[in-house]
Amino acid sequence: MTTTLEPAAAPAFPHPSLKCVCPGATGQTRTSTVARELVHRAAVAEVFLTGMCGPAPDRFHVRAQLPRGHSFFTPIAGTHYDPMMICEAIRQVGSYIAHEAYGVPLGHQFLLWGLDYTTVPEHLLITDAPADLDLEVSCSDIRMRGTQLQALRYEVTVLRGGMVVATGDVGYTVTSPAVYRRLRAEQLDRRPMPSLPSAPLHPAQVGRFSPFDVVLAATAPAATGVTWQLRYDTRHPVLFDHPGDHLPGMVLLEAARQAALALTPAPAVMPVSVESTYQRYAEFGIPLWIHAERTDSTTVRVTGTQDGEQVFLAVVGTGQVQAMPFGMTA
Repeated sequence: MTTTLEPAAAPAFPHPSLKCVCPGATGQTRTSTVARELVHRAAVAEVFLTGMCGPAPDRFHVRAQLPRGHSFFTPIAGTHYDPMMICEAIRQVGSYIAHEAYGVPLGHQFLLWGLDYTTVPEHLLITDAPADLDLEVSCSDIRMRGTQLQALRYEVTVLRGGMVVATGDVGYTVTSPAVYRRLRAEQLDRRPMPSLPSAPLHPAQVGRFSPFDVVLAATAPAATGVTWQLRYDTRHPVLFDHPGDHLPGMVLLEAARQAALALTPAPAVMPVSVESTYQRYAEFGIPLWIHAERTDSTTVRVTGTQDGEQVFLAVVGTGQVQAMPFGMTA
């Protein structure tokens, strides 16, 4: 899972003497997001992070804000934030600290090899103001070549008003533009194309409101579980925020989420946790099959395969939230 951005000058706050750029550190409110390039997003509206400071070597305090409404991450049961918004905030942390704290220039590629999160659903309730989050980040398994970051792993504790909302664990490697061109030379000139093999599943089956947001096509029989073909429209403004030479990781995570919900026929189901690993690039123009099977009453194992090779594995934990009548608060 990588993104391609234009090269830029070295960051203004290299690690370890990182100046605090977190607005709340000086008693101010969160007035703006961080630069979209630093979190690998083209649309400013998709940037959730608002600042950062570095209290200790390889430890960071990152701030974020979740909007109460979103075009894609719609509220669950009308009352709770979609945990995938938390997942996206955790993902954005990885590129942000790499660029701002470890001096990785824009234009380098990030290959995600693992992303896990676990949420506390009762702390995801939507209130009368956007959710201000504090993300405590600890980096480990840091691999450098000279002064250049090659890989790292980071753990995140997400707090809201002092309460733990979620935890996360992410690992990735970093590749220079020159190395990436050698690795992906044949794919770089290919134009991303949509894959719409058949009608999507009904949006209500997968926790969505619009067919445009559904990434699973018609069901195919399997010995155990269920298999769907991945379907996607590259015009989707969130799943395909910017062009790339392979399918974005967000699409794969969304496929895992929708597959888990499709096997959980109950109202107000949310993906409360995900453990995911990524083995290879998901290529455009080749059918990708999503296979899901239930391992217990709340857990679904999802794999994605392409040309007979596994692309990713995700174990999704599900939970059901109780919708609250209008006017009630927790």
